[in-house]
Amino acid sequence: MFEDIHALIQFAEAGSVVRAAARLHRTPSAVTRQVQRLEAALGAELLDRTVKPPRLSPLGVRVVEQGRDVLKRLDDLKALAAKDAEPTGLFRIGVSHTLADGSLVDPVQALAKRFPKVRLRLISALAGELIGKMRAGELDLAAVMAVEDYKAPAPLLTEIVATDRMVIVESSRRPRMGAPTWGKLSAMPWILNPPGCRLRATLLDTMDKAGDPAVVVAEVHNMHLQLAFIEAGHGMGLLPKRFVRRFGTNRALRVVEPNEFELQMTIAIIRPGPLGSLEGVAQHFRNQLATMFKP
Repeated sequence: MFEDIHALIQFAEAGSVVRAAARLHRTPSAVTRQVQRLEAALGAELLDRTVKPPRLSPLGVRVVEQGRDVLKRLDDLKALAAKDAEPTGLFRIGVSHTLADGSLVDPVQALAKRFPKVRLRLISALAGELIGKMRAGELDLAAVMAVEDYKAPAPLLTEIVATDRMVIVESSRRPRMGAPTWGKLSAMPWILNPPGCRLRATLLDTMDKAGDPAVVVAEVHNMHLQLAFIEAGHGMGLLPKRFVRRFGTNRALRVVEPNEFELQMTIAIIRPGPLGSLEGVAQHFRNQLATMFKP
């Protein structure tokens, strides 16, 4: 139908079927058939054939006016899906709580500068909640921190862009416990992410197997707040090594390293699939995130 609308518009602008056919590089009979096909689809005559040559009927004039708008919207849709088109519109990024710290400001600002016609919207939530929003079509991309070899449920796509190591941290104001056995660690108070974090679950499972269940005294999404509580001696914590190195320097903190503890984490980009003209935006954010986590 779109080509038939285009033929009618060309007829209106050229003033005759012959001139419209020349514009469209078709035969006059082909253009006539297109107009007739459009009339059949709409159930109304669009040309006044009582005069020679035929001209647009009053309804035909209105169809041409709205037809131009329809074709403009179609062109906009094609541009939206074209990878090489300039990105415009809304780009929705989800960031898991464990990644939502001040270091994300630079990648986001770089994205805004690189694509001035794109409006960015950031949402911070648990990784599971972000996955749900993406499956519901409410996000274009999500950056999450997860256990090693994590993959989002199909049909979502997962790309690992960086890795890091989780470390156990305590206040250096506390007396040293000596050799940090799992039995000793399970008896200490802990400040961890809320339930739903697989990194937390892995740590607690390790301590459960070694002795009594760990005592969790605070469940906090924000890693900066976790770090402040840990430094104050309120409990021990589990944090990414990169984060501790970036924000724990010159603070009353020390890393505790029990034997046979190696908990790797990944930073992953989760996507629903091709994003058309926004593909370049997604790739730019992915590259900025990988650079941020480069060793």
